[in-house]
Amino acid sequence: MVVQRLDPQAHRDAAWIEREAAQARAYDAIGARYDEAFPHKEGQVACAETLLEELPPGARVLDVGCGTGLPTARQLVSAGCEVTCLDISARMLEIAEENVPQARFVLGDVLDLAGEFGRFDGVTAFFSLLHLPRPRLREALGLLRDILVPQGLMALAMVEADVDDVPIPFLGGRIRVTGYLRDELESILVDSGFIVESVRTMSYAPESSEAGPEVQLFYLCRRADGGDP
Repeated sequence: MVVQRLDPQAHRDAAWIEREAAQARAYDAIGARYDEAFPHKEGQVACAETLLEELPPGARVLDVGCGTGLPTARQLVSAGCEVTCLDISARMLEIAEENVPQARFVLGDVLDLAGEFGRFDGVTAFFSLLHLPRPRLREALGLLRDILVPQGLMALAMVEADVDDVPIPFLGGRIRVTGYLRDELESILVDSGFIVESVRTMSYAPESSEAGPEVQLFYLCRRADGGDP
């Protein structure tokens, strides 16, 4: 398996690096059980399909927090996209490589994207940015906006909740999560340089008793360009 590794940016302190390492270890331990706990992903599939309808043929797409590669990376590859999968979990990337061998794989933190991959026509971030505290989430949105081509598209999913960097038990481990109420999240997307083109809300109940029911928010956003390169 060939995986490119992102080095932490110089301004990341040791506490942040360890925090992200702990999140990665939690997902390393979860592995394939994630898809067992969340087998029904109709909202995610539908959001990616809406994205694909707007992307050019052969689009370059970055899948942030790709997990096992299912369903999104495989869906994108099947549609003819050139897909780069990014995740902090080495184990998740191993599984994703088995599921979607046509993709490119990058191990690292979304906050350490430094532009070496060039611009992307589209970005998907399904339930990955919710692992960042609110100030870092805003930072990530700005970075993702910057790596999109002018008028590029982002498909984003979050869980609706008014919480900031709260530790919760999750599939036998512990992870830290952040959420917003819908109106506030939409305001943040606009402030981060996006136009919200569509939003869909779904109630979701995982198969596993280790994860509770949730309200999922699916956004299709376009990079707002005001003369920026």
